[in-house]
Parts: sequence; structure tokens; C-alpha cells
Amino acid sequence: MALQPARPVQLEGAQGPLSAKQSKAILAKLEKHGDDTNIFDKHLALEAEIVGSPLVVGNKVELLVDGPTTYDAMFAAIESAKDHINMETFIIEDDEIGQRFAKLLIGKQQSGVQVNLIYDSVGSLNTPKEFFKLLQDSGVNVLEFNPINPLAARKGWQFNRRDHRKLLIVDGQVAFVGGINISSVYSSGSFSNSRSTPSKQTWRDTHLRMAGPVVDEFQKLFMATWSEQKGDPLVPKDYFPEPGSKGNEVVRAIGSSPEEPYSQIYVTLLSAINSAETRVCLTNAYFVPDPQLLAALKEAVQRGVEVQLLLPGRTDSVLVFYASRSFYDELLNAGVKIHERENVLLHAKTAVVDGVWSTIGSTNLDWRSFINNQEINAVILGQGFGEQMQALFEKDLESSRQITLGAWRKRSMIDRIKEKAARLWARWL
Repeated sequence: MALQPARPVQLEGAQGPLSAKQSKAILAKLEKHGDDTNIFDKHLALEAEIVGSPLVVGNKVELLVDGPTTYDAMFAAIESAKDHINMETFIIEDDEIGQRFAKLLIGKQQSGVQVNLIYDSVGSLNTPKEFFKLLQDSGVNVLEFNPINPLAARKGWQFNRRDHRKLLIVDGQVAFVGGINISSVYSSGSFSNSRSTPSKQTWRDTHLRMAGPVVDEFQKLFMATWSEQKGDPLVPKDYFPEPGSKGNEVVRAIGSSPEEPYSQIYVTLLSAINSAETRVCLTNAYFVPDPQLLAALKEAVQRGVEVQLLLPGRTDSVLVFYASRSFYDELLNAGVKIHERENVLLHAKTAVVDGVWSTIGSTNLDWRSFINNQEINAVILGQGFGEQMQALFEKDLESSRQITLGAWRKRSMIDRIKEKAARLWARWL
């Protein structure tokens, strides 16, 4: 899409929009301490035109690696809640982790904190209805996103449209976003000495905790989904408390929906890749790119950008796994570096471009995320957080196997057949 930046990038803070002079000064400071990049000169203005949501200053951002660390932070936030808890998730399972969340949420609801929960009907298909009934009976406001049963649909039945977001907001002050669902599969960390076994996979994922004015933007996305799905009226609470500055990070909230003419997250990522000058590092669980993403990655290499993909070496979806591998030859031949994470099931969805533009969220690099799913991501600007993301990427590389073109072309005929067969289903994965 050909969008031309119409005006200088304007930032927002706890008290509303900053002046053009203040915004320019903050961006200049971020650019000064980063690598050579077109992110600040070219991409941000275009990103603002694409997304519409503001770049917000004054936030504190914490990188959360794997389930145990993420759940501990979530439990602490829920236990401290005093007004409301809004939760949106693709999967919530009736297992040890799911039960612990349910117990905490019910306890908070009974103490006077309003709990509102959105769960996806397909993602949580195996969770018994009794699990949600217990929550409802305690007063929790529960909304099933696009019910599989058309008779239960509150609006037009859209089976293929799913809510893949993972979002938790507490008191309008703290927000969590990333790739982690509510499930015991995340019970162990991926960097421990324990390895996955056929009966028990260790999952590697990334999440984010944010405090500050940008939480309002994530709250708006939750409210929009609740309204669009025609949920029961929300109990009046202080959903948008007076924001205060909590840190120095500049963050943008991005939500994508099939209702929109294009995926905001996808187009934003394409713009960031097209603006890269030094490095593009993508970590993704389900990589089934469309022609535009393929072209962006190959063209970046042609400009002299180092492009690295960190993809799963094992998977919970065989069809996606082989469809993803069907693109390896083309990418490797173009100079893209591909690594497969070993000994764990990689589920993270992150990117860092030129060390200054980072994103973490629920969005996979596949057709389903771009066309059929509701997704949510946070974009964080600046070298400080970018260094954390780059360090995590390199730590994952230590436990990964690099795929070389020569070795790849020696793979078995059976694997080649599987790849070709899976590639036929790429648009529906």
C-alpha cells in the first residue's frame, strides 16, 4: 500500500499529546543512541498513518521470558488488583495453571474487584463449560468469542474468525501482552537443563509487562472487542484512571482485526523491514509468509541488511512446520540466515529491527494471523530495550542449529514431498 507520511510524528504522554518540538527532541535522542537506521526518518510517520494509535512516552517495560516468569508477574498483578481485571486469551485450559488463574480471579471478584474475561471458542474448545460456569457463578463477566455453536452467537456467525490475542490489564495501570496462553504447557523454563521429551514438551515463549500511559491504548482494544462481540454491559469501574509517567520507554499498542481492510501489525512490520539498514531479527513460531513478506526479506538482504530468522526445530503443528520449511530454499538462496531452535517448542512472536524497533505480541507470520485472527502487539522504540531483545535473540541462537543452503539441499525426498504438500495449504494455515 502506498501511503505517504502526511505530518511529523507526534508523541503522547500522561497528560496528552506532546508538542511538535517535544516529540522531535525525544525521537532525536532515541535516534542518536541507536544504530544507523531509517526507522525514525521514514518508518514512524508511515506507521502512524497505518495504525492510528499514538506513540506513548513515559512507560516502564519489562521483558518476560517463558511461562514461569510471566505467570509469577501476572499472579502478582492480579493479587494486587483493587478495581478491575480485564483478560483476553486464545486458550485457557482446565489444568493446574488454568485452575490457579480461576481461583485468583474468583477470589478477586468476590472481594469486589470486577473481572471481565474474553476467551476464544476454538482455542479453548477442550476446556469444559463447567470451568467457565464456575467463574460466571462467582460474578465474573465471561464472554465467549465467536462461539462454535451458531445458536450461541451474539452477532453474525464467523467460524473462521478467531481471537488470538493474549492480553491482561489490571486496574488500568498494568498491561501484559505476548505469546503466552493460560496453560500448564508453559510450566517450565526453556533455558533450564531439562529437555523436552516426546511426552512432555518444554515451551519457549516471550511476553511483556507494561506500566504507564500506554495501558489506556490496550484498554481501548479490549473494550472494542467486548463491544464488537456484544458482551453484556461492563460493570462501571475506573477503567481509565488518571495516567502517570512510570518510566522512559516509548510504546505503541497495535491491534489487528479481520474487520479492517488490512492487518495493521503486518503492514507495520513490512514497513519496519523495508526501512531497515543494519539488522532484522525475527523470531516466530508459525512462519508461512505471503509474497510481500518474502520480497521484503529478500530485498533487505540486497540492501546489505543482515536478516536472521529464528524458527522452530519442533512443532505442535506438522502441517505448518513443513509449509514453513517449503520456503527455506528460496530464502537461503537469497542470503537470509535461518536458525532452528532445538530441544524446546518455540512459540514466541517477536522482532527487532536495527536494534531500535522491537515488537512482541500474539501475531504469527502466517496467513491466518494476517487475515482471520484478532491479534495484538506492542512496539517499543529505543536502543535500551532493543539491546535486551537482541541479547535474548542471541541467547536463543546458542541453543539453535543454523540451516545452510548446501545441507538443506541434501534433505530427503520424503521431506521434500511433505513440504510441497503442506505448501498447498499455506493460505489456510
